[in-house]
Amino acid sequence: MSAVGLEDTLASKVLDAFSEGGVLSRAAEQFRERSGQTEMAMAVARTIEQGGMLVVEAGTGVGKTFSYLVPALLSGERVLLSTATKALQDQLFGRDLPRLVEALGLPVRTALLKGRGSYLCLHRLDIARHDASLPERGSLRTLAKIEQWSKATRTGDLAELPGLDERSPLIPLVSSTRENCLGAQCPQFKPCHVNLARREALAADVVVINHHLFFADLAVRETGMAELLPSVSVVVFDEAHQLNETGVQFLGTNLGTGQALDFARDVLAAGLTHARGLVDWQGIVAGLERAARELRLAVGKQWPGAKLRWAGPSPEGIGEHEWQGALDTLQIAFEEAAEGLDTVSELSPDFVRLLERARELAKRAAKFARACAPESVRWVDVGTQLRLVESPLDIAEAMRTRVLKIAKAPEAQPDAHGDETLGRGAREAVDEYDAWLDAQGGGDDDDDEPPRAQEQPEAPERRRRAWVFTSATLGDDPTLRWFTEPCGLEDAEVLRVRSPFDYAAQAALYVPRAFPKPNEPSHSLRVAQLAARGAGALGGRTLVLTTTLRALRTVGDEIRQQIERLGIERRPEVLVQGELPKRVLMDRFREGDTMGRPGCVLVASASFWEGFDAPGDALQLVVIDKLPFPPPNDPLVEARSQRLEAQGRSSFGDYSLPEAAVALKQGAGRLIRRETDSGVLVICDTRLVAMGYGRRLLGALPPMRRLETEADLDAAIADLAVPVQD
Repeated sequence: MSAVGLEDTLASKVLDAFSEGGVLSRAAEQFRERSGQTEMAMAVARTIEQGGMLVVEAGTGVGKTFSYLVPALLSGERVLLSTATKALQDQLFGRDLPRLVEALGLPVRTALLKGRGSYLCLHRLDIARHDASLPERGSLRTLAKIEQWSKATRTGDLAELPGLDERSPLIPLVSSTRENCLGAQCPQFKPCHVNLARREALAADVVVINHHLFFADLAVRETGMAELLPSVSVVVFDEAHQLNETGVQFLGTNLGTGQALDFARDVLAAGLTHARGLVDWQGIVAGLERAARELRLAVGKQWPGAKLRWAGPSPEGIGEHEWQGALDTLQIAFEEAAEGLDTVSELSPDFVRLLERARELAKRAAKFARACAPESVRWVDVGTQLRLVESPLDIAEAMRTRVLKIAKAPEAQPDAHGDETLGRGAREAVDEYDAWLDAQGGGDDDDDEPPRAQEQPEAPERRRRAWVFTSATLGDDPTLRWFTEPCGLEDAEVLRVRSPFDYAAQAALYVPRAFPKPNEPSHSLRVAQLAARGAGALGGRTLVLTTTLRALRTVGDEIRQQIERLGIERRPEVLVQGELPKRVLMDRFREGDTMGRPGCVLVASASFWEGFDAPGDALQLVVIDKLPFPPPNDPLVEARSQRLEAQGRSSFGDYSLPEAAVALKQGAGRLIRRETDSGVLVICDTRLVAMGYGRRLLGALPPMRRLETEADLDAAIADLAVPVQD
């Protein structure tokens, strides 16, 4: 791909593409010219030409995907696209990109790159074949399906395997992690799907990744981004509203008793297989298990799911001496395991990896025995096992110092293998990677990765790299401070593009005034009664979003009982998150009342507040139980609030309210997905109309018409229930 003449032609090419009768009319079904979509596309084109950072909030229906894809593809630059979810990642790579590349007539190579856990590991599949302790009876049948599929798949992407439940306990047994991958010493190294995916990414013009993969590389430099990013000129983060929370997960440190027990199991298995009698494996494992048990016992009885604050030497309510002693014991157990593994590390590559794990886990235990790092927060997650967490409060510093400082893009050079071009750094990385693959072996502990592209002589610089961050929801104020501040993007250009939907005509909002308060025991029951009545009238077509898992279960159970009491002949089917895989729930809900089946009521929480798309008549009523304020007792929320208060700012006005506004916009956004959709949004929280801050939250919602009484609600639902006459 050549960048020659870009300054003179990119803007006009983009305008032509988005015009009526342009190439997009052939690439997209029901395409029509939208001023907002063109405005965003031109802003992206300008950023690509000039370099720098662009933040775009593009309302639902704008068509933001094409708004960044078209100028990125027409620019001739090397592009990295990152999404928050694998679903959008697969959609971009499998549908949107091929359609646009064909319509634009460009000789563009594209590649899809995911984390290790998304790919079949051929070596671990071979081990699983001989595992006598598979998790459940059905695992043998699933394993047989995976084996059969492994012979035909080109990519090894487990998402391509039909019928494989994402919750299957077999997935960890047939995929690798950084800790258990054998690298260049693996007998299946040459055909390894992970390495082949990385090689294809290095050679591609457009690479689609996800935020988890991007930040995992910042944390451990192990995903292939270190070779890829320096050769990229345009970086786009879609679903960017999740960027900060995804980043803090990877930029922090965690250590769990479950990790210790998994490590102990792997040590025993490898030791008895490859070096029986050479080391006291039983003694090492007993020490690890005892240390993990003592750390868990130090916490005592706690409510499952509790998060214990950890501001001092030990978590709240736990004696300092007992806690520090348990941490020291765990560190010593890891160090003793490392000593034993070191004596046999030359016998098997399994021992080399286990030795690395032992040293890393000992290092983490030592870190948690010291004081928490500045601008970070610590806590302990309590469950059957413990998880110790130290997290930065946001990603601003990492973005400024480790990501955005790469301000220049390398000059594109002709590719000897065809008309397409690559940055020089990328071509050299690919060539060295080919040689390294052929060598297959030797080297240090990091030999499962190709040589670092940045170790090559620097390529000529021609323009600043372009960074584009976009989502349908990035804040509730003109500067989008909720997003730009924690992401270190205060200097970015900000653009807000309104949705083209006619919300006043398509949707209505109802907030009941005579309703239990959110903290009253009867609240969830009333939510269920309201949702069941609406679902009964609509024959399903209802999504209920809850803010907690406890409410999820209560509302789900009550809706089932209410639906039974309605006494209607064709009762809607009630689906509850957690009872079936997420993909199955979404597919069943979208089917609605087709194929002779009843319509659906879906009760969900967490991940269904965003990314769930059910356009058309399948969804016409969305019920939200409470305003989605961040939980005040969460240690990370508490630390962020304390930092704002120390700065003289309002933690409620500058953090809690914007968080709730963004989450509320995401939940409300499930209702209207197309120009032809119609529906009702019900928010069962009287604070929205009774409290002064409710005006700010209402202002963040799409401009729907308001329903004032329960009779108005019933009438609006009745109108939706009447079939539209052709």
